[in-house]
Amino acid sequence: INLPFGRGAVTGVDAVIARGSIDTDNLFVTGGSGGGLLTAWIVGKNQRFRAAVSAKPVIDWMSFVLTADSYPFFTSYWFGAMPWEAPEEYFRRSPLSLVGAVVTPTMLLTGEQDWRTPISQSEEFYQALKLRGVDTALVRLPDSSHALADRPSQLIAKVLHILAWFERYGGEPASERK
Repeated sequence: INLPFGRGAVTGVDAVIARGSIDTDNLFVTGGSGGGLLTAWIVGKNQRFRAAVSAKPVIDWMSFVLTADSYPFFTSYWFGAMPWEAPEEYFRRSPLSLVGAVVTPTMLLTGEQDWRTPISQSEEFYQALKLRGVDTALVRLPDSSHALADRPSQLIAKVLHILAWFERYGGEPASERK
C-alpha cells in the first residue's frame, strides 16, 4: 500500500478501511512508548476512535528530556538544541500541544519504575484531559519498568486494563471473542 504523507494523505487506517470488513464506528487505538506518543498525538488530530490507551508515552518533550534516563541522547540527536534554546520546537512536537482538541476517552498506562518514559509524562496528559472534562484514567503499574511486563502478572494486568477500557466504550466483551 502506498501511503503518501502530507495534505490529502491516505493514512494506514484509511487504507485498511478501504479493504472492507472494518466497522468504522468501532475503532480503537493503542500503543506503547513511541506508539504511546503516537496514540496521544492521533487523538489530538482526529475523533475517529471510540477509545484510546496510551501506554508509557512521551507527552511533553521538554519535561521528558529533563527527566528521562537517556536525556543526553535525546537532546543531542533528536532535537539539536537544549529545551531552553528551542522551547517552541519541543512543544510543537509534543502531544500536549494538541490536548485542547482531544475528545476521545483516553487511558494512560505506565509503570511506576519506568525511567525511560517517566510516569510524570502520563500524569501530565491525564491531568490535562481531566481539566478539559475528557473521560480518562491513569493506570500506575507498581514495581513495573518501561517493559510493563517484568513479571507475567504485570503483562496480564496491562492487557486486562486495555481490554476493560475498550469494552467500556463498545469493544467486544471477552466472553464473546473467539
